[in-house]
This record gives sequence, C-alpha cells and structure tokens, in this order.
Amino acid sequence: MRAVRVVEGRGVPLGRSDVDTDQIIPSEWLKRVERTGFGRGLFSEWRDDSQFVLNQAAYQGANILVAGPRFGTGSSREHAVWALMDYGFEAVIAPSFGDIFRNNSSKQGLVTVQLANGDVDELATLITHDPSIHIVIDVEHLRVEVPANNWLRPFLLDPMIRERLLNGWDDIGLTLRHVDAIDRFEATVASPSLEGLFDAAGHLRS
Repeated sequence: MRAVRVVEGRGVPLGRSDVDTDQIIPSEWLKRVERTGFGRGLFSEWRDDSQFVLNQAAYQGANILVAGPRFGTGSSREHAVWALMDYGFEAVIAPSFGDIFRNNSSKQGLVTVQLANGDVDELATLITHDPSIHIVIDVEHLRVEVPANNWLRPFLLDPMIRERLLNGWDDIGLTLRHVDAIDRFEATVASPSLEGLFDAAGHLRS
C-alpha cells in the first residue's frame, strides 16, 4: 500500500446517510475473483438514475467523497473499499463511519475523515456551490482545508491508523517490520515432527 500524507482534489457531495456496504457495492459484485474493476459497481443501483451525483459532469474526476452519518455500516466486505478506490476516491469525509469499514479502509490506504455534522454540511454546501473547489486533507497534521474559503477544520485519527497511512503499512508491511524478531524466534523453536508416532505398518502408536 502506498504512503498517504496529503490528499488534494475535488469533492463529491453524496448527500445520503446510513449508506451501507451493500449500497456501496451490491452483493452480485462479490463473485469476482480480481481486486480490480469494482469501480464500475460503485453505487451501481443509484447510478441508473441520470441525476445521481456521480453521473453529473461537474463531479467527474473528483477524488474526495463527502457523505452523511454512519457511512459504511453493514457487512464487513473489503470490496466496498476496493470499489471506492478503484473508482478514484482517495478519501471519505463523514460525521461517522461503520467500524469495520473504517478498519478495512485503513488497511487499503483509503483515508476516512470524521468531522462534526455541521462541518460536513458546510463542506458539502461549498462543493455544491463550486464543484471545482480545491480541498486539502493533511493526514500528517490532521486537518481539512478549503484554502479559497479560509475554511479549516481539525480532525482526529487513531494513532495507529495515522501511522499506517503515513508509512504505507498494510498488514504484511506491519509484519515485515518485525522480520528479524520472527527469524530469531523460529531459530529457537524446533520444527514439529511426526517421527515416532507411527509403527512400521503405518499404525498410530498407542
């Protein structure tokens, strides 16, 4: 996973609360064996509506999703994070998140920013009035900024998640940080053996 220190770009005001993982990526997409291509299924049931925000030309290419409370609740499918990232989103800003979704996001490099309801509403309004407005999410200093409007809000992030993002550590990366200690441990532990458990005829000794 790549390191993430700052996410900059344009936003999409989703304007919906309680968006669960089945709405993010419907279950029929879970049959795929690849981890790519899920962007086509992102919010696919809503994208049939020509007025849906992702279908509007003004928001094409935006990389920051601004959503309502309780984003990412429901089942623990990693595919929801894959779909968002495959579509091009690098961060989601919302008043609250499903715990499992937030955890899955941190392991893939998708930044989840939790702001107060009023702050999210203000940001969504700024984007709606000017879809080209530039947004900066500073993961290192934990703040969201809209420079053109002098709009700045701090946010909290679990210290371990912040370290994961800043250093680009997925679960494998975290394990490899301790490879020397793992090697030392394995060198001191005898490998398990079946020697002596069976007799010459192949029967288990009593």
